[in-house]
Parts: sequence; C-alpha cells; structure tokens
Amino acid sequence: MKFNSLKKVTGLVFASGLMISCASGPKIDATPLTNDFSDVKKSSLSEDARKSWAHMDLVKDTVPGMSTQRAYDELIKDYEGKEVIVAIVDSGIDIEHEDLKDVVWVNPKEVANNNVDDDNNGYVDDVHGWNFLGDIVEENLEMTRIVRDYQDQFEGKTLSDVSAEDKEKFVMYKAAKAELDKEIQETQANLGYYNNLIEQLTTAQKNLTDSLKGEDLTLENLKNMQSDDEKINQQKMFLMNIMSNVGEDLEKAKKQLQGGIDYYGNRVDSHFNLDLNARAEKLGDDENDFTASIYGNNQVAGPDPKKEDAKHGTHVAGIVAAKRNNDIGMDGVAENVRIMAVRAVPDGDEYDKDIAMGIRYAVDNGAKVINTSFGKYHSPHPDKVNEAIAYAAKHDVLIINAAGNEGIDLDEKRVYPNDQWPENENEIVSNFINVGSITPSYGENLVSGFSNYGLKSVDVFSPGSAIYATTPLDKYEFLQGTSMASPNVAGVAAVLRSLFPKLSAEQIKDAIVNSGLTTDMEVIVGGNAEDMRPFNKLSKSGKMVNLYNAIIYASKL
Repeated sequence: MKFNSLKKVTGLVFASGLMISCASGPKIDATPLTNDFSDVKKSSLSEDARKSWAHMDLVKDTVPGMSTQRAYDELIKDYEGKEVIVAIVDSGIDIEHEDLKDVVWVNPKEVANNNVDDDNNGYVDDVHGWNFLGDIVEENLEMTRIVRDYQDQFEGKTLSDVSAEDKEKFVMYKAAKAELDKEIQETQANLGYYNNLIEQLTTAQKNLTDSLKGEDLTLENLKNMQSDDEKINQQKMFLMNIMSNVGEDLEKAKKQLQGGIDYYGNRVDSHFNLDLNARAEKLGDDENDFTASIYGNNQVAGPDPKKEDAKHGTHVAGIVAAKRNNDIGMDGVAENVRIMAVRAVPDGDEYDKDIAMGIRYAVDNGAKVINTSFGKYHSPHPDKVNEAIAYAAKHDVLIINAAGNEGIDLDEKRVYPNDQWPENENEIVSNFINVGSITPSYGENLVSGFSNYGLKSVDVFSPGSAIYATTPLDKYEFLQGTSMASPNVAGVAAVLRSLFPKLSAEQIKDAIVNSGLTTDMEVIVGGNAEDMRPFNKLSKSGKMVNLYNAIIYASKL
C-alpha cells in the first residue's frame, strides 16, 4: 500500500510510570500518548513486522498499531491481573490449535463426555462452549430467507393490498426481494465472467503451446513469437497480460480463477437458494420460536473434520488471546484470558435466534467480554437480539462488534446487530462498541477501503487490514476485515477487565473509546480516492484504539 505525504501532525510525549499493585488494579503514573508530532518516518514493513503490526506503536514504529507491546513493556510487565472469560460468537473455533489450546475456557461444573448435563444449564457436555448450528455449514442470506418465507403471501401485491398488521413485513419482503434479485443478477454475471476467462485461458494456453513448437510457454518467448494469424496474436496478448500481472504459472492462474467460480457458484447454490432450508434439514429447530433455547451440540469447531468452516472464528480467537510469549505462531492482545467458543455464524447470514441465544449463553456462563464479528442488513427479529444485548448490559458484560465491510456510511444504512438506529443518537445500551478498521499506513490510506464508518454509528477504529493470526490445524494466515478489527478491541477490553476488575462494562467502554489516538488528516473513505474526509469525523470518538492509553485512562477511573 502506497504511503503518501502526511499532513503535519504534531508531537508526542511519553513517559513510563510507577506502578503500584492494589485490589482495584494498578495505579499508573504515566503520560498518555498523543499523535501531536511531525516528521513521521515512512517505512515499509518487514515480514515479521507485518505479522505483528497491530501491536506496534505509532511513534516508536511509525505504524498505527495499538501500542500493545509498549503497554506490556512499560506499564504492566509486573502486574498479572485477574482471569477473564471472552466469548467468541462466530463460526466455530479449533480449540486444539497449538496457540489456543492453553487459553480455551473449561466449564468447571461440567464433566467431559459423560453425556450428562452436570451443571443443569440445559446444554449437555458444554465443556468449552456450545454449537447452536449443529451440523449446519452452508446457509441462506437473510434476504433469501425473507423472500422464501413471505413470497407466497406477498408476491404480486401492493402495499394497499395488505392488512395494517402485515405492512411492516410487506415492506421488509419487498426490500429483500429487490436486493436478492440484484445480487443474483450480479453474481450470475460474475460467474459468467470467471467461466469465460478460464475458458479463454485454457484455449490460449493450448494454441500458443502448439505455436511455440516445443519452446517453453514463457513471457519472453511469447514476446518474441511472430504469427500472421490474428486470432493467435489476440491470444498472445491475452496471455502476456495475465503473465505480466499474476506470473507465468498459468495453472496457478487457473486455480485462482476457479476460486472465483467456486465463490460465486456457492453463493448461487446456498446464499441465494430458495430451496435450501438447512435449519429444518440439519437442526430441526424453528428459528422463530425463541422459547426453545436448547438445541445444537457441543462440537464447537463444527462438523467438518478439516475444520475449514472454523477458520473465521479461530482467526478471531487468536487475535484476542493466542498464547503470548510462547515462541509459537503469534501473540494475542490479552493475557489471563479464557476463550469460550459459541458457534452461531454459518457460511451465510446468522439467524437472529442463534445470536440472541449465543449472547445469553455467554453471559450465563461467565463471559465478561463478547466478540461479535458478523453482521447483516436484514433482521426479522432485531428486538430479540437487542433484548439479549440489554441482558448482557444488565449483567455487566461488554460486547465488541464489527462494523462491516461494505465501505458504507452506517448513519445512512443500518447493519445488524447494532445499539441504535441512526436517526436516534441515543444508544439503547452502554455496553456495545462498534469497530471500524484501519491499515498499517498512517496517511491518506489509514482507513481500510472495505471498512464501514459513521459519525453516529461507529464508535472507534482499530487494526483490521492484513492481520496475521491462527487458523485451523495449527496454521496461521493473514485475513482482513472489521471482523479482525473487532477482536483487537476485544483483546484490549479483556486486558482492562483483567487489570481493573471493579470497573463496569460502561467504564471499560469509556476507557477504550475515549483514550485513543486521533488525527484530523484527510483520509480516503470507502476505497474511493475521490472521497476524502477528516479521520476524526468518521466515528463517534474520531479515534484509534490504543492499549497504552486505555490502561492509563482506566487506572484513573
């Protein structure tokens, strides 16, 4: 990512401080970091730095990380804190991963694999959490489910044709139908595009191999090849263009194209498939019956032996709490953490019921922080999810949520879950933090091109682009999205709840949101280079989360 000239940002004062352990947490005499400095060094990142940039420090490292390592080194290296349970409501977690197995939550009241509900909470053998999806992996999007459920009732009707009590459902149906039709059309077009490309590539590869008469099919040989056949020359230019962009390995190029075909094909087969009803077929649960709360199983990684569908949740869990300082893989943000696995997010849109039940399960089993790295733009039961969020607030549990990856203004379009409607600036709860994503580039490209934003709807930003973390079967990968920004903040929240156990969820939110670094420099918004806005106008706080500052702030509450 290109670094551009930075506007003048003024200076930095730092001081490490004296720390005194006490019952309410460490007392820290240190000056918070500010980004009032000039002459920022613009440097590229090494491979090791790329893997840990989210922990780096803007002043020391010229990278807009959360000053995680600096906080540990200078503020809390001699203070252990209290163990904190963080629930990951997600796609599932590989709890046997080498970098996670030592930090996985164990239900102290449950005996493993005895097929008995030892703690009498209704969930049999929920030793490490619960799987509310059972064997479901592929699912519809919510708009598909809405169309499927209401098309017989509303298709061909106008608003004046429906009863007063059905008008809200009718409006929801019409919006979902219009969006579904648009998505299907665009997906079919993309699927045709990728199929056409791979067909052209295969044909050109064969014809040009023949034309080269035994010479290798390389970029240099193609440049030197002469032909009077116009079709061959067109294929030559086509292959040269591909090789110039993705390299000379055409089988790798075809594999990448096949990935696009598989992606869009899967959307047609599952996300938009009106005939798919995985919940009825594999789970036997009614998503509209919120009185039935006991369903699913205890297989928190999901049904796939390869655990591929648990990639997202495993990555999120590693960002929060991968074992620190064990010389394996990578370091999570937080120490003294136990990860509770709550599987509730399929390949498709999550059900409102599973999210509501998952949040309540996490609260009832001792989680003090819940990470929710998912979202959707249609919700048939938002009240039930809001009730669960309020239930968490009542029990002093903090929820950290991903703002979404469409590069849009959430003040203009609502995403679910959320803690407010954009027309209402008053939040319905005080325990919910909505997180946007930033990159390692401190300049006009600071905000991730995919990240949603909103002066009233997003609370804060944190690292979410190219984040290196755990994936199933003892692997590690770079992934990106606000799904990665959210657990970085959840990790900060866990550190604060560990160090300052007497502070409420509302106070922890206050410390996280109000202690970060800010700037008024113009940044690109929504990936559109023509849309430049001050960074501090893209969220409520206008800030980037900073663990160093949050600890200092919390120590004074």
